[in-house]
Amino acid sequence: MTARFVLVPASYVYLLREGDAGTEVLLQLRQGTPYMDGHWAAAAAGHVERGETAYDAARREAVEELGVTDLALEFAFTMQRTQHADAIDERVDWFFTARSWSGEPRVVEPDKAASIGWFPLTSLPDPMVPHEAHALAHLSSGNAYLTFGF
Repeated sequence: MTARFVLVPASYVYLLREGDAGTEVLLQLRQGTPYMDGHWAAAAAGHVERGETAYDAARREAVEELGVTDLALEFAFTMQRTQHADAIDERVDWFFTARSWSGEPRVVEPDKAASIGWFPLTSLPDPMVPHEAHALAHLSSGNAYLTFGF
């Protein structure tokens, strides 16, 4: 019998706005975390907790990390990903966008984020968390399901 793998769920929120160079996305520069410090990532993202929907996790993370509420969440796609040749620890990520919310986005957890910034989708900062760069490259593709790392 094949051993079952662990599936880790997470939700990501990309706040979007129109800027001079087209659509912009709000990103955070990770710091003080065990994963991808010094890389740019979704300004709000995190694991889905037991008994929580992906939508609820997205809303919770937006409050916890950016201090914004009342997001008009739009489902973008789901991504299945792994970092291994063998399926040991796989992830399923739900990506959402929002073009309206209440409050001014700010760094609420300075121990986890050095800063936040708006970037045109056509000119993302470097370095980016690799699977998020892949996600943002496909944001307008219309694909409901993406994979990364297989």
